[in-house]
Amino acid sequence: MSEEIKAGALPEEEKTPLADELLDWAEAFVLAIFAVVLIFIFFLRVVEVSGPSMNPTLSDKDRLILTHLNYTPERGDIIVCNSPGLDKCIIKRCIGIEGDTVVVDYNNNCVYVNGEKLEETYLGEGMKSNLPVFDQSFLTDKNVYTYHVPEGTVFAMGDNRNHSTDSRSSYVGFIKYEDILGKAFFRFLPFGSFGSVK
Repeated sequence: MSEEIKAGALPEEEKTPLADELLDWAEAFVLAIFAVVLIFIFFLRVVEVSGPSMNPTLSDKDRLILTHLNYTPERGDIIVCNSPGLDKCIIKRCIGIEGDTVVVDYNNNCVYVNGEKLEETYLGEGMKSNLPVFDQSFLTDKNVYTYHVPEGTVFAMGDNRNHSTDSRSSYVGFIKYEDILGKAFFRFLPFGSFGSVK
């Protein structure tokens, strides 16, 4: 009577429960790593905040997770995008989407979108009107700037309005949809600020 044993396999009587369990754990670990890699390739990205332009909402060195699959920008979203004018990635809040009219009124320290005043509870301080980066071509009144957001673009501003180079600046301007890398939705570092971002 002859028994055939597959190459690399232990005969049934030589297998141990510990070997089975270790093999199961190894398979589960490899599958989990593979799943995480696929999720981050196709659905998510990790970014680090650089600079104070989103204070107090986000701080320098915060680590965020972005979603980018089938993402369409919405007002209020925190977005990360390529900025060809600055030759780097920036993180800002989407204020206006294509077709919107955004009015930035420094006299009354407020922003209007399509005639409605934004309730911006996330701001730390009021806006100053003497920042040198403003694109003067949008000046419609003393310290009032009006922007008509073109198709396929958004108008975005940093929450730290006095220390943000954003869509108000000719260096950034309107941000094209194809330059948007995704929406930031979760902060995982520092641990003290762990959680969703809005």
